[in-house]
Parts: sequence; structure tokens; C-alpha cells
Amino acid sequence: MTNSTSSAVPFIGRILMSSVFLVFGALKFATFGYYVQLAAGRGMPLPQAAIAGAAILEILGGLAILAGFQTRIISWILFVYMIPTTILFHNYWALQGMLRAAMEAHFFKNMAIMGGLLFLANWGAGPYSVDAARAK
Repeated sequence: MTNSTSSAVPFIGRILMSSVFLVFGALKFATFGYYVQLAAGRGMPLPQAAIAGAAILEILGGLAILAGFQTRIISWILFVYMIPTTILFHNYWALQGMLRAAMEAHFFKNMAIMGGLLFLANWGAGPYSVDAARAK
């Protein structure tokens, strides 16, 4: 069994978890018009502001998770953010055919990410983090 006070496993997990938010936050800025159209098509009010806010939240949240800074709070914020995002943009139950299968995969991928966020929210960032350094 690994000694949890010196294990690098939480740090590796944070790298993997943060990559989703960093990549897709940056992608929202890189293809801003596409995401705005997508949000508008789903009936989201103020789609430009919503997508810009989502991109900022994902990038800042991803950086915070990567560094292990305020990990418990940030994990809860991202968890709550992902609830409506997952339901609104990955509503596979309303689709048919290949699009349904693709959205179903995205829906359950998001559910797995949300599970990981709950682990971070409960157990924190681990020993190799800003949170651990500040606690010393």
C-alpha cells in the first residue's frame, strides 16, 4: 500500500483531471463562434457571455486543480457547473442514431469527471499541491 502522505498519485490524477478543463476551456476561445452558435441553438440566454464565462471558469478551474490551489472549493464549483452543462449539451435521450451514441458517451464521460471532482472535493489535492504547502 502506498503511503498517502508522499504519494504522487493525487498529483497525476490532478494533471489528468485538469487537462479536460484546460483543453476545452481553450477550445471554447479558439472556436468561440461555434460554441456561441451551439449555446444559442440550445436556447441559452446571452450565449456570448455564457461561453466566455464557461471558458474562463474551465481554464481558471483547470489551473487551480493542476496546482492544487483551493482544490476542495474549486472542485465543488466545477461539479455544480457541470450539472446543467451535461444535461443541456449532452441530452442523448432526445436524440437518435449515431448522434445519440456520441452524446451518450459524452454524457457518461462528464459523469465520470463529476465523480472525480467529488473525490477531489472530499479528499483534497494531496501532498504535492499548493494546498498542502500552505497547510504546513
